[in-house]
Amino acid sequence: MQIEVTHGKCTPVAQSKVEIVERKGKGHPDTLCDKAAEELSVRLSEYYLETFGRVQHHNVDKVLLVGGQSNARFGGGDVIEPIYLLLSGRAVDVVDKDYERQVPVGKFAVEHTREWLSGDLPNLDVNSDIIIDYKIRAGSTDLVGNFDIETEMPRANDTSFGVGYAPLSPTEQLVLEAEQLLNHAYTKKKWPQIGEDVKIMGTRVGDMIHLQVASAIISTKTKDANEYANVMEGIQGLVADTAAKITDIPVEVSVNTADSPEEGLFYLTVTGTSAEHGDDGQVGRGNRANGLITPYRPMTLEAAAGKNPVSHVGKTYNVAAREIVEKVVSEHPDLTQAYCYIVSQIGAPITEPKAINVELFGDCDLDKVRGSVESISNEVIAKLPRVWEGFVKRQYQLW
Repeated sequence: MQIEVTHGKCTPVAQSKVEIVERKGKGHPDTLCDKAAEELSVRLSEYYLETFGRVQHHNVDKVLLVGGQSNARFGGGDVIEPIYLLLSGRAVDVVDKDYERQVPVGKFAVEHTREWLSGDLPNLDVNSDIIIDYKIRAGSTDLVGNFDIETEMPRANDTSFGVGYAPLSPTEQLVLEAEQLLNHAYTKKKWPQIGEDVKIMGTRVGDMIHLQVASAIISTKTKDANEYANVMEGIQGLVADTAAKITDIPVEVSVNTADSPEEGLFYLTVTGTSAEHGDDGQVGRGNRANGLITPYRPMTLEAAAGKNPVSHVGKTYNVAAREIVEKVVSEHPDLTQAYCYIVSQIGAPITEPKAINVELFGDCDLDKVRGSVESISNEVIAKLPRVWEGFVKRQYQLW
């Protein structure tokens, strides 16, 4: 395994003139698609383990959400055209054909999706506001064969790469924590009008951060425009208080700026998600594997959610790269930041990436830290054959 430890050439993000960071919250249509894919993968993995003793081949990472239509108004409203959610991909549906041991893929796609949706979107009627469909077929012969080769070491299911960076900048931390705060159970109890579809765009120019918050407001829990305005002030205050705990630089918070009260236009939803009225979603269009969209950082377009957790490096290498850089900056606090890139070769053991590049930023002597970085990288890569356990237990953030 080739590990290259190099000096980063660009300006560290926290020191750059401009920084842009985005996060799509748990109720955003793209995030719903990511979770639908990953939850189906987890449920399939659980069943495969319980029934056959090992995770079988699957990649259910293609999910499409077609927005519905609704009639939201202060104090009421209804969904008049349901959301359509299509789960698609490949999965082993029959194991041990001699005994016809059929895997209930369709049941998991529909029933399990309905179960977690009812928890994540409590204002969505999963029996009438959404149609859950699936088109899942058996995998290609070559990929299933590559997966099924009897060996203790899984082989890469794709030629792909993963990336990671650390630490988070104050802007990144603020965007992440602000969305999590607005979707926290405590916040929902205090402000039940706030829906789950929260998107935050953070823009730092010099020593000033602007946070643009788009928050779906639940119409049935908001009686009029005055109450709506109070909720806007509440959101602004919550985010501003969070900002004050994270950074000393000025932070400006704007909420639902597309509203036009004089024309009667407000961001109202019946269900708490914009998916109810025309906003569509798709796996891989939202947050990257660390929960953020960061154009000033290295990113991959690989959609981690829904891929098999055993051998699909488009999933596992993103988690490994993040763990490597987090450990590197923890052990070497003088570093400004660290990036990691890991690329695979299909068919090769997952513990033998084609290359690993760890970029270090800051005043450091590569000869003095190289051994430590290589040791950390080797340690993380060596654990990859068991990394699937963490995915099945939902231990990793993927969107």
